[in-house]
Amino acid sequence: MGRIMGLDDGDKTIGVAVSDEFGWTAQGVEVIRRRRPEDDMERLRQLAVGNGVTGIVVGLPKNMNNSIGPRGELCIAFAETLREALQLPVTMWDERLSTAAAERTLLAADVSRKKRKQVIDKMAAAIILQNYLDSKSNR
Repeated sequence: MGRIMGLDDGDKTIGVAVSDEFGWTAQGVEVIRRRRPEDDMERLRQLAVGNGVTGIVVGLPKNMNNSIGPRGELCIAFAETLREALQLPVTMWDERLSTAAAERTLLAADVSRKKRKQVIDKMAAAIILQNYLDSKSNR
């Protein structure tokens, strides 16, 4: 089947998660500090190849009224660039509450603010990917 990579695309970072081979569970793997777009794409390519990724899910931040704002437009453009650069199918996935869910989970686990900042993006990516995987298995 191949693994699916989930991405939480932000201004300063890209949270990365990867599924298991069966597409059942998502695991956060890395937070990429954004540098140049070419460097970001190269690191994503390395992670995709190294993990045997056959598809990518990119979180799409929508407004609560379901409209797409400036951040969402940037994520759509990022997904297009990704599709061209990696030659893999890319799916956009509604991520409205993923960062909030990651934050709540970390707070409940009493993780320090400094540590939360380091893991929140890859955890959000894992939540985006897990929600996507769950929707596929429920069909």
